[in-house]
Amino acid sequence: MTSVDVRTETEAEDSGPSGYAAARLRLLHEESRSGPPRRSALSGLTDDWLAGLFQAGSESMPRGVALVAVGGYGRGELSPRSDLDLLLLHDGNADAADVAALADRLWYPVWDLGLALDHSVRTPSQARRTAGEDLKVHLGLLDARHVAGDLGLTAGLRTAVLADWRNQAPKRLPELRELCEERAVRHGELSHLLEPDLKEARGGLRDATALRAVAASWLADAPREGLADARRRLLDVRDALHLATGRATDRLALQEQDQVAAALGLLDADTLLRQVYESARVVSYASDVTWREVGRVLRARSVRPRLRAMLGGRGAVAERSPLAEGVVEHDGEVVLARAARPERDPVLPLRAAAAAAQAGLPLSLHAVRRLAASVKPLPTPWPAEAREQLVTLLGAGRPTVEVWEALEAEGLITRLLPDWERVRCRPQRNAVHTWTVDRHLVETAVRAAELTRRVGRPDLLLVAALLHDIGKGWPGDHSVAGEIIARDVAARVGFDAGDVAVVACLVRHHLLLVETATRRDLDDPATVQGVADAVGSVGTLELLHALTEADALATGPAAWSAWRGALVADLVKRVAAVLSGGEPGDASAEGAAPTAEQERLAIEAFRTGGPVLALRTRAEGGAEPAEPPEAPEPLGVELLIAVPEQPGVLSAVAGVLATHRLAVRTAELREVALPSGVEGAGGAVTAGPAGGGSVLLLDWRVAAEYGSLPQAARLRADLVRALDGTLDIEGRLRERDAAYPRRRGTVAPPPRVTVASAGSRLATVIEVRSQDAPGLLHRIGRALEAAGVAVRSAHVSTLGANAVDAFYVTGADGGPLPGERAAEVARGVEGALRDLAGKQ
Repeated sequence: MTSVDVRTETEAEDSGPSGYAAARLRLLHEESRSGPPRRSALSGLTDDWLAGLFQAGSESMPRGVALVAVGGYGRGELSPRSDLDLLLLHDGNADAADVAALADRLWYPVWDLGLALDHSVRTPSQARRTAGEDLKVHLGLLDARHVAGDLGLTAGLRTAVLADWRNQAPKRLPELRELCEERAVRHGELSHLLEPDLKEARGGLRDATALRAVAASWLADAPREGLADARRRLLDVRDALHLATGRATDRLALQEQDQVAAALGLLDADTLLRQVYESARVVSYASDVTWREVGRVLRARSVRPRLRAMLGGRGAVAERSPLAEGVVEHDGEVVLARAARPERDPVLPLRAAAAAAQAGLPLSLHAVRRLAASVKPLPTPWPAEAREQLVTLLGAGRPTVEVWEALEAEGLITRLLPDWERVRCRPQRNAVHTWTVDRHLVETAVRAAELTRRVGRPDLLLVAALLHDIGKGWPGDHSVAGEIIARDVAARVGFDAGDVAVVACLVRHHLLLVETATRRDLDDPATVQGVADAVGSVGTLELLHALTEADALATGPAAWSAWRGALVADLVKRVAAVLSGGEPGDASAEGAAPTAEQERLAIEAFRTGGPVLALRTRAEGGAEPAEPPEAPEPLGVELLIAVPEQPGVLSAVAGVLATHRLAVRTAELREVALPSGVEGAGGAVTAGPAGGGSVLLLDWRVAAEYGSLPQAARLRADLVRALDGTLDIEGRLRERDAAYPRRRGTVAPPPRVTVASAGSRLATVIEVRSQDAPGLLHRIGRALEAAGVAVRSAHVSTLGANAVDAFYVTGADGGPLPGERAAEVARGVEGALRDLAGKQ
């Protein structure tokens, strides 16, 4: 579109400032034209005016000269107050005075109108040399567009500049990436700021331009879906901002947001910000994917010549390392295995996301899009594995954010959690808050992952962290609305009725501790009793304390301090004292009576003198006792093992399972009392529980990390060898670790091993909270054996990626350990686990 569309014939004949200014003003205030058509028309109008100025002295015009628009003007995207980026190009043969006179004839009218001008006068060789020295100049020249003069000169420069860019891409693209990263640090993330810079912030217009430059290099290309629309929306907002302020500003200040929203026909300023945030997330995600692809291509180019020489000219195939069922690592990304069938595996998106976050790797764009296109919805309630994978994803810490954003970019989050849509990109007009509501929820889960060693139910902490502000998408008190939503989500995810009630309580009262601690008299018994009544139990109080801290830390630097933390801790201590007064002080180490099948296995183990096991799913047989209908579906298959009592049973069994790549979800170990009259392998006959000849029963829930379950016969054969010392478990685990490349993975909180006070009168209770890892339970068993204590019973739970275990141990006299001895054992186990964590 040219300026003829917006000027009268008289004005069209007048190429001077007054005619252009009048036509420009009229164009900018035409209500019928906005967005791309107006930007294009303004560029065309400016082209005609500058071309007229260029031709005004045609009788003295030097040959071999061209006027070239670069940057945003070169793209034909002039906003109302945009700079004019112009290059006066000459072939070097023209008289210098004539070129200078032409430059004056062009630049001064622009300045007279008060328009910002970025100008230069160069030959093609000078322009290329400057571009080689200054990356920003090179980027501007990639959008060079002819305005007037020698078209061949402009075309030659464009061809040369693009060729230089492609030839120099291995050097220039890393420079460009570094420039983008530095800008993001300075200006923050456009998708979360209350007063964002539309151009400079991460996900803004500069990043969109950088993606065009990457595409021009021919090395990689950005995901195009939605990118052009996102860029257009950001430009439209900038246009409205320029018109509202009358200034060349890119900062969307609070005082201008209502006016800008009205100019764009939007409901209010919040609607405007949500639109900006959504656009910025599209650009940011496209940038992440594109820069990963650039890095991969450049790495391949640098390695390929050496590999080809080593392989005799043959190409190398990138290794695919399994991470989980249907999920592998390939070339630095998490992709779907070749045998994966998303259309038959509704848990696969969560499994892939959890594996990626735990490994500290990005989910590949292709994998996420394939999942979004073909995976079926999860049933309600979710299967146990889906619940477990969600908890694992949330517990991965900082890597969770990038993986979550990848799922959200393709709409998978709102399909998993429909209530998420109401908080997605929702701004928080509070200076204390750093993030939008949805990002704040994810950040709270990240912070909660750092506190999982402080609580007995890290899975409930992480889910409550994700949901605590979910009610902000609804009118009224967000804690009240959030409680209703959290109750529904927790039940849909598959928690039992008791756990649902705890999650709902945490969401309802997530502000209770900090508000009470900072606004009420803690010496008033009614204050403490009121909190105790609301919380109900020490376990819930423990979770609420951790959630309070995670929420505050994820809000912003002004929301948490040592003073607030001390007040909250004091309140928690007082409330815990009240709640503990009505609770039993002794937890028995004894379990329920064995089932008929468990007793049968125990008798057979006693008779044969060796291990006996049964590996089966819930669908096999009818011996498994019925569970209440509200109980959650168990994860994995049941493995029952009976072994005549002897040292090292726990570590041997756990080691064998680890070598067969079986992940332990839950486990219980206890002694089984045999009926009297049973004859053992050595001829001994039991005479009841006190008659000698005890058997250890281990009841496990296990799941294959990937692939199928091993045969029971193979497990038993290895277990026999492990118990008699002929199986080198440590060697096998080292071989397993060496078989796969080390990954940066997540930075998990350090393990925590404590002695439970008043845990039992019959034994000392050692509590272990740690990041789950292959062979973890084997190492714990070895550490307890090295400490010279006997494990009377064990209760093991894996919640997401967190192990929460309790071991009832006794000394040589069969009784509890003295205080200092118990503390020494706990320190020894914790030291062994820290060594293990350092090797992961």
